[in-house]
Amino acid sequence: MSKFLKLGLLLSLLLAAMTVQAAANSVNRDFQHIISSGELRVGVSLFPPWVMRDKEQQLVGSEIDMAGRLAKDMGLKLALKEYSWKQLIPALEKGEIDIIVSGMGIKPDRALRVNFSRPYGDSGIGLVTNIKLTKDFKNLQDLKQPTVNIGAIEETVSASVAQRLFGNSTLLFFATQKEAEAALLAGELHGFIAANPLPKFIALQHPAMFDVPLTKPLLSFKEGLAINKGDADLLSFLDAWVVSRSADGWIASTRRYWLETLEWKQD
Repeated sequence: MSKFLKLGLLLSLLLAAMTVQAAANSVNRDFQHIISSGELRVGVSLFPPWVMRDKEQQLVGSEIDMAGRLAKDMGLKLALKEYSWKQLIPALEKGEIDIIVSGMGIKPDRALRVNFSRPYGDSGIGLVTNIKLTKDFKNLQDLKQPTVNIGAIEETVSASVAQRLFGNSTLLFFATQKEAEAALLAGELHGFIAANPLPKFIALQHPAMFDVPLTKPLLSFKEGLAINKGDADLLSFLDAWVVSRSADGWIASTRRYWLETLEWKQD
């Protein structure tokens, strides 16, 4: 065999080995493979207070605590992988991660691509109002008039909710959350519609200026853990885990700390 033929064969074998290794690193792993690996690969996306970075740039938040407890209960090491929101499901489908733990709402279009666990939390779109400007208002209908300014962040679900429910009000849309909050603090808005828990956090930070007048969200949805299609064993375990950690109060207390208080800001 010539030297060049040997070299070509060696390169071909090396390329084949690299291809096999790359495929192994990204293959969709079932429940038993995950357990055997000793590691749970969890996909998250930054969205405070579900997922955020602390002063040391470490990932923290309600979903980070959820992922950590889940991995611990499975006897596995936690491996967090951060993605943009739109990259989460594709990363799961490619086998880069085993599960999405990122406050993902259970929706039919998503359920076509992933399997969701039992819901472990409620979220939605809320409303915070200026106490001084709405002191004489008796109900939600009083906000639905042209003299009332309602704000929301443009091109969001909150903006759609504002248009659908408060079409008779004067709607003001902002490019960023910072701009919307500035307008609210300046007294330019009677109310601000945003994804929970932001309305509650604003009211907690400025209790003399703002309140959350509604006991239920304007729009609500359920959050679930998302995995690839076809793994009944993993889905069964996740359902059992949600039931167990809901029954012992762990999920509720964790979400209360991160989503209903500002205690974590003082840590």
